[in-house]
Amino acid sequence: MRTIPLIETTGSPRERGRQHGEAAREEIGRSLAYYREAFGVATGLDWAGVVAKARRWRPLVADVAPHLLEEVDGIAEGAGAGPDDILALNARGEIVRSYDSEFTDMADGCSSYALMPEATADQHVYCGQNWDWRIGMADTTVLLRIVQPPKPTIIMQVEAGQVGRHGANSAGIALNGNGLDGKFGTPPGLPQPFLRRLILDSATYADALKTPFDVHQHIATNLLITHRDGVAIDLETTPENHRWGYPESGVLVHVNHYQYGIPPAIERTYRPSSPDSLFRLPRLEAGLRAARDAAGADGVRKVVKDSMSDHFGHPYGVCVHPDDRLDPVYRGETVMHSLVDLTAGEYRVIDGKPCEGDYRLLPWSLYDGPGSDV
Repeated sequence: MRTIPLIETTGSPRERGRQHGEAAREEIGRSLAYYREAFGVATGLDWAGVVAKARRWRPLVADVAPHLLEEVDGIAEGAGAGPDDILALNARGEIVRSYDSEFTDMADGCSSYALMPEATADQHVYCGQNWDWRIGMADTTVLLRIVQPPKPTIIMQVEAGQVGRHGANSAGIALNGNGLDGKFGTPPGLPQPFLRRLILDSATYADALKTPFDVHQHIATNLLITHRDGVAIDLETTPENHRWGYPESGVLVHVNHYQYGIPPAIERTYRPSSPDSLFRLPRLEAGLRAARDAAGADGVRKVVKDSMSDHFGHPYGVCVHPDDRLDPVYRGETVMHSLVDLTAGEYRVIDGKPCEGDYRLLPWSLYDGPGSDV
């Protein structure tokens, strides 16, 4: 099984980007090759057309997060790619959602969770997710540690070349995300990787929560934001409005359908593109409740791993396996599982499906960075 590369970056935004691009050059090359094929199948666009579409987001990103655009351009330099190639990797969801195709109808999968102290045997705060996406992307993921004082240090899991996705920072703030459906017909907005990175750049929980309300985004997504002091809030965000939910008995789970009400703009026509989301939610909630009576920290980790390995509905379930009935470009699976102990500052991953691997404790302490004493 492939071991996901660990990459540490530091310095200015451009320098951090170059370090990312150089270290992940092979993974970025594979990612670009996959999306060239996938966009062609999904939209009929060749890659030159995709890159041309991506350019419309450059001024939007420059206006909201110019430092992250610098990082994108640094990634391109380090990887030997064009700057708009890397911008396209960061806006791939926004570009493809502009078309009607099966590729867009299958959401970014993912099952996210947070466990508060009252729900765990060791009274620690845990969070994480199964990251579900296309099998063609499974060998392009990397783990980043971004050192960027005075901003918090971030540990993050991304598709190589992206500036943001899922992770946690040295201020004790974690972000997990999963896809939601719907086309809203609103003006172009900030692509998801940039929005998620801005959340993880936050030094306080209030700032992290404020970010999605301040930024106009382009597509719908779910954002589960957890704090080490035992607070978790789940935001179902769209380009038009946001709704939110809280833990029940210390457990908070979100999957791929609207759990707090369907947005008015799409409620007449809304159909979950991932119907398995409807049973993943209760299956995962029920499994994670056992963490309260587990045998210490090891027992909590086993409960989480077992719950995230649930195969009810196989191949579509909490733990996703490829569906051989589909064209390879559309096949998905769980590409990574994460478990973050926000109390201890420990970040664990399983490289691939949780049913097939063991936890890997990353060598980085989450609280080695600014904000660790906040």
